[in-house]
Amino acid sequence: RYLTGDEEKRLRNALEARQERYREERVSHNKWLTVRHRDGLSGLDERFTDYLMPMVIIALNTGMRRGELFNLIWSDIDLEKRQLTVQGSGAKSGNTRYLPLNDEAFSTLVAWRNQNSGLGLVFPSPVTGERLGHIKRSWAGLIKLADIHNFRFHDLRHSFASKLVMAGVDLNTLRELLGHASMDMTLRYAHLAPEHKAAAVALLNQ
Repeated sequence: RYLTGDEEKRLRNALEARQERYREERVSHNKWLTVRHRDGLSGLDERFTDYLMPMVIIALNTGMRRGELFNLIWSDIDLEKRQLTVQGSGAKSGNTRYLPLNDEAFSTLVAWRNQNSGLGLVFPSPVTGERLGHIKRSWAGLIKLADIHNFRFHDLRHSFASKLVMAGVDLNTLRELLGHASMDMTLRYAHLAPEHKAAAVALLNQ
């Protein structure tokens, strides 16, 4: 299961709408606090209202698993080299891999770091500050707002892979990006590139 073009557009619009709703709620709450001569909430002018939008954007552009995002720490991100390291200790395969950051992933992480200390977990729990255990409630609300059905957070990884294959990326490169231990898992996406075999035998035309 991967996002269609229309679904991805709806998902992105829902992320923005969710943020706008959060800002409106915080502005309203600040007015309530001001009347009672109490300090208001800060951060209303920041790019992101919470972790969900940057996390979804990073997943769409890197193919990282949910657990890998939960484990991600700032020292694993080299913004100068525009590269992110998924440590083997926190990866399903147990293998460390290095992911290049495209423009959207890079700008998202820069903006998110500017809102945070740039230390420790990249996406800590807003309640405890520790590692997130799940994001079921926020994810379910987002998918409902986007009117997308039968779509899990893990399917963002499938969307990443599918888009790359349909754009002509070879399966071995995809395997390395996804961190698959063998090619068997990656071959599930082969059918999305029907021109791949034709391009291979066309080399004989030379």
